[in-house]
Amino acid sequence: MRNVQIEARRFVQVVFLSIVIFIGVKFYLFVSYLEKGVIPSFERPAGVEAFLPISAIVSLKHWLFTGSINSIHPSALVLFLIICFTALFVKKGFCSWVCPIGLLSDILSKLNEKIFKKKVPPARGVDLFLRTLKYGILAFFTYQIFWKMPIGSIEQFIQSPYNRFADIKMLKFFTQISATALTVIIVLTVLSIVIQNFWCRYLCPYGALLGLIGVLSLGKVTRSPAHCTGCGKCEKACPGRITIRQKSSVLSPECSACMTCVGVCPEEKALGFSFPVPKKPVSPKTVALFLILVFSGGITIAKLTGNWQNRITKQEYLSYAAPMKNRLNALDRIDPQKMQKMILMMRQLREQQIQIGSPQIMKGK
Repeated sequence: MRNVQIEARRFVQVVFLSIVIFIGVKFYLFVSYLEKGVIPSFERPAGVEAFLPISAIVSLKHWLFTGSINSIHPSALVLFLIICFTALFVKKGFCSWVCPIGLLSDILSKLNEKIFKKKVPPARGVDLFLRTLKYGILAFFTYQIFWKMPIGSIEQFIQSPYNRFADIKMLKFFTQISATALTVIIVLTVLSIVIQNFWCRYLCPYGALLGLIGVLSLGKVTRSPAHCTGCGKCEKACPGRITIRQKSSVLSPECSACMTCVGVCPEEKALGFSFPVPKKPVSPKTVALFLILVFSGGITIAKLTGNWQNRITKQEYLSYAAPMKNRLNALDRIDPQKMQKMILMMRQLREQQIQIGSPQIMKGK
């Protein structure tokens, strides 16, 4: 069972990682053409909007208040709704089966096991405090968008240049990463090696939201007291550090339906991931198939209803991206010494005009 569980989850993770890489490379090429002043012959990959969570939440409020999906970043909202929908059936399954950061966390966790051999999690009080951080971040954005921003401001934000071209800004965050951002990423990576799943467990607001929705999930890990021997292997293996042995079903928001506990259980009928109907446990392959079908089905519906590609034309993207690149190139070609001489000459000319009482200066006064 353990091998089946790992193989099924890894398969889904690799599939979605491949899609993310394909989207990333295609969008990079799309923007590269624009920066050269060339309109790309291919379409911008709409899936890039999966990395625009703020735009998605703003669009969610706009949709709830107006009943329409805005045309600036529609796929951001579509993907957000798909991900939230999965949490109603497989808890935080998105985090452990789909999310590339979840895959990276798995890799760093394996590195942790090789370096430290024995798991040493933070003290209970420290762990509890740190776990509240992701809910605090989620609450902050929810309050700012749903309570502080009136619908008029929401519409202005959606149409603003900042939001319209947020996908390009997001790309530049990675291709022109600042020293501060790089330092933060390195620190988070190191912390994720020292403390397993540091980002996912303590800081990710997306995971916090899915965890809360996942409390209502129809699917959950269930335990049969009649077959459980209380060996504790499930709890030792659980990446969410959930207490399983005393429960008949796992309701914890930390459960990501990774089914690691099911895989390590030596008793065949003691643990399983099951739904109310049918009550018998489902296989990891079923969870994998469910996630793939929900994503592909949701995206297909969005395409058929015209809510996938945005309405920003390539010419609009060109007018935003090309001038920015040209300005940077122009600044790169300027000799600093010549610039200083030019500024000095302008100051001297200004002083001469003031001394002789230039008509233009007098008129300005």
